[in-house]
Amino acid sequence: MMGHRPEQPVGPDVWSTCRELIPAGSVYAFLAEHRDELFPEEMFADLYAATDGRPSIPPQVLACVLVLQVLLHSSDPEAALAVRCDLRWKAACGLGLQDRGFDPSLLVYFRQRLRKSGDPNRIFARVSRLAADSGALRARTRRVLDSAVLDDAVATQDTITQLIAAIRRVSRQVPGAAPLIAERCHATDYDQAGKPVIAWDDAKARQELVSGLVTDALTVVSAFETAAVAGELEETAGQALALLALVAGQDVEPAEGSDGTDGRWRIARKVATDRVISTVDAQARHVHKTVHQRQDGYKAHVVIEPDTGLFTGVRLTMATGAGNHEAVVGVDLLADPGAGTAVFEVLGDSAYGTGDARAALAAAGHTLIIKPAPLRPAVAGGYTRDDFTVDEAAGTVTCPAGVSRHITRTRHAVFGIACRTCPLRERCTTSKDGRTLRLHPHDALLHQARQEWATDPDMRAIYRQHRPMVERSIAWLVGADGGARRLRYRGVLRNDLWLHLRAAALNLRRLINLGLAGVQGRWTLQPHTG
Repeated sequence: MMGHRPEQPVGPDVWSTCRELIPAGSVYAFLAEHRDELFPEEMFADLYAATDGRPSIPPQVLACVLVLQVLLHSSDPEAALAVRCDLRWKAACGLGLQDRGFDPSLLVYFRQRLRKSGDPNRIFARVSRLAADSGALRARTRRVLDSAVLDDAVATQDTITQLIAAIRRVSRQVPGAAPLIAERCHATDYDQAGKPVIAWDDAKARQELVSGLVTDALTVVSAFETAAVAGELEETAGQALALLALVAGQDVEPAEGSDGTDGRWRIARKVATDRVISTVDAQARHVHKTVHQRQDGYKAHVVIEPDTGLFTGVRLTMATGAGNHEAVVGVDLLADPGAGTAVFEVLGDSAYGTGDARAALAAAGHTLIIKPAPLRPAVAGGYTRDDFTVDEAAGTVTCPAGVSRHITRTRHAVFGIACRTCPLRERCTTSKDGRTLRLHPHDALLHQARQEWATDPDMRAIYRQHRPMVERSIAWLVGADGGARRLRYRGVLRNDLWLHLRAAALNLRRLINLGLAGVQGRWTLQPHTG
């Protein structure tokens, strides 16, 4: 059941006796003074039983610890030690000098309660409400969409390691799998830790091992496939079997001259789309933030108010997949009921400049200042889509040489034979069949965006003006030394909770720096003087 603050702290109250030692204007001092107003007890009542059980540590204390923990990117043992030994943490949590704190595992349980509740991100929502009540966002009509790649908390595994780990997981979690694996799977000793002992510099030995592991994996999947389809396996068992099937298929292909039925397999000469990179965290992915920057992990999507640097919306997703693309998630965050019904001047880089995103944002009434993606000509330095004239009303496309073609049902304009004798062919296409122009369903919207970006210096100036603050907010998110870029948890749900807590803590610190104060029961901003 929910615990309550004792009438008397254990030992002298730190905030009362050591106030002058706590940095003024810090998050510690703010929590010490306004903890009860920011995190009232009723805010967490649904997380606890009404009458049964032993009283817990007061949830206000735990909420303060979570805020400080994510702000400083401390581990659970580090946070628990700080609560016990650091005067600043004790003051922020309302503890006495001799309060011994609590075991680090309590933070795990509290996060789990939050995550499984109907409102897991209530702390972020509470700080967002505070920002709105203080007037920090009043008349702020711009929002910036952006994202950052966060590194996962596990090591990337190669194909062999994943296959062995997935078979071992099935052995542990699927009833009846252990004896079957012991009897019928012999590529390696699955009870022995580590990689198999083979001549790793011998290509034949490696291929034989891969063939054996894949054969064993297919044997196990086949043995329990009927039970899985019939829904006879528990959730964890079904997930283990599904992961084994995925790993066995994503990185291998039949060996040369084989169709797989003879048991000969090899590592595939390509990378599977949406490839699982670790059986320990099956939701982590390879991601290319840029052409030259590749990371393993997740994407943190954010909506930022550029004048204050406050995060008005955040979400963590897997790093790949159409539904996790920046443009999809960014539009969804702006449409979130928690963001209100206001329309904004929306800024974003080219990742948010897709036709679907522009159409959705425009339909919602937003004004777009989104950098368009550059067009790639078929020939270096040659003609692009914008050198063609598209007449949607007439359903025609006219090329730079003046040749017109009708737009097909699939929105193609095929110039074909007209390109054979065209004097501009070398600047237009290298295809022997001539140029085919493929038009996006929102082609007119994209074309207009490119034209406006190229001809409107004010639009580009606004974009450049607000980028520095956005970059600063992203830098706060990942930490001054980048230490917060590496996540501490596995899976989307746990890391999404961390991201919301991190954004809440950063917002609180930013609001304090902007002059946040509680005056006669109201939140207000009082700019610093002097």
